[in-house]
Amino acid sequence: MTDPTVEAASSSLRSPSVNLGSSQQHTLSIAFERSGVGLHTGLATIVRVLPADPGQGRYFVRVDLAAAPIIPARVESVSQTLLSTELRQGEAQVRTVEHLLAALAGLGVDNARIELDGPEVPLLDGSAQPWVEAISQVGIVAQPAERTIRQVSQPLWVQQEDAFVAALPAAETRFSYGVDYDLPAIGQQWYSCQPAEFAAEIAPARTFGFADQIEQLRNRGSIKGGSLRNALVCSPKGWLNPPLRFANEPVRHKLLDLIGDLSLLGTLPQAHILAYKASHTLHTQLAQQIAQSC
Repeated sequence: MTDPTVEAASSSLRSPSVNLGSSQQHTLSIAFERSGVGLHTGLATIVRVLPADPGQGRYFVRVDLAAAPIIPARVESVSQTLLSTELRQGEAQVRTVEHLLAALAGLGVDNARIELDGPEVPLLDGSAQPWVEAISQVGIVAQPAERTIRQVSQPLWVQQEDAFVAALPAAETRFSYGVDYDLPAIGQQWYSCQPAEFAAEIAPARTFGFADQIEQLRNRGSIKGGSLRNALVCSPKGWLNPPLRFANEPVRHKLLDLIGDLSLLGTLPQAHILAYKASHTLHTQLAQQIAQSC
């Protein structure tokens, strides 16, 4: 069953504010602010996203720390990828960056200053839709600088057992993802899309987890901010908090995470990105390969 409120909201976002094929860089028209709780730390954080000058890229600023250190949203800043993507510059770090970065990249925002007063980006409703709505509300403007697009000219591949993610040469950017879980409510799912479909088809997909892993993760100090309000939870008997926004919401969320991780390249690469049962670790390893090869 599809959530009708999300269907109505996403219908207004079917045309992103920016042509992602544009040769120009873009930034926000004005700043916006959102607040919420981090999935893993459980800490309340305020995030303010502001316009940035051409060529500055997307970057985080820890305004709660002395000297307000900057953490570039670049693949070189990746410090760990367990259950989320964490970036670090010196002693400053920021975790769970993938949903906000996916929204910015998915709508074509090349340059943005992201100020936050804590170590983790808020989870909000578990998807990128609140970020997409905020960006759409303030608007996006073109800048007098050209984008640099990484074009994949030869196959690149990262694999761990039967999980993999690959970048294949293609005339245009496309993402295809597959998952396979031993739970009847999920099973095997595949989904493919192009960046122009991000706002309506990918951004609303929420993060998900498994009922039999919750206690173990919390004992390890993770998912302190997780709840049935900001994450889908699946058990062998089915979903604990339906309805789903899409019948295949889990695989769409994995694709959302992939786009967020690949945004660390600066611009989404021109390639067909194909992933199966992958993870933040494999996503960012592929991004590193693309950065070195293109």
